[in-house]
Amino acid sequence: MIRSWGSISSPRDYLALALDLPLDEAEQLYERVGQYFAVAKIGLSLFVEHGPAAVERLRRLGARIFLDLKLHDIPNTVELAAKRAAEIGASYITVHAQGGAAMLRAARAGAEAGATSPASEAPKVLAVTVLTSLSSADLEATGHHGSVASLAERLARLSIECGLAGVVCSPQEVGVLRSRLGPAAFLCTPGIRSSTAERGDQQRVATAEQAVRSGADLLVVGRPVYTAADPLEAARAIASEVEAALRAQSTTSG
Repeated sequence: MIRSWGSISSPRDYLALALDLPLDEAEQLYERVGQYFAVAKIGLSLFVEHGPAAVERLRRLGARIFLDLKLHDIPNTVELAAKRAAEIGASYITVHAQGGAAMLRAARAGAEAGATSPASEAPKVLAVTVLTSLSSADLEATGHHGSVASLAERLARLSIECGLAGVVCSPQEVGVLRSRLGPAAFLCTPGIRSSTAERGDQQRVATAEQAVRSGADLLVVGRPVYTAADPLEAARAIASEVEAALRAQSTTSG
């Protein structure tokens, strides 16, 4: 069965372009490949350099904004930041699930309070479970005993219990989380790579087709596009993988 969230119905709606670039370059890239990406992801580097102006300029190009600041602070601070993120037009906001239940609830409250009018949809608050750059050995070094998958599931359950829309997890955990959390949870997966691409600093990766087949609702793709010799062709190839996965799901459900 194909899951849906809002208007998600095409390969483009499943793809977020991570724009870890100077703003002018980010705009140029989105203009070039935006036909394949409904969402533009603004992370720490771009937001630190340009702030709300980055949100506004990419919204003008028709992108939904994924404001990926991974908020992690005391509840009051996170609530105020989530409210401001909603006010400037973000469609998705990220927080760290390890901030705890009170912080997670505060993030949701802030996002709802920041909706610009009663008719406006509040941003979807997504909790980051375990960064895709971390391995089991990394978690062990920080005092977490057990597998990456078990920690991701525990944090994901907490996030959903606190009323968040969903979580950010690696594509290697998304299948289990889909089965545990059900069809309503929104699952976002970075760490998307082709089967032959270098992983870079990512440890837990999968192809776009594998991620969608496993149950992902939104795939974040950055370096495989903007470092490619031909970014447009790279974007087209990723969108084709998503389309293949959706077609396979449609055939199965039919």
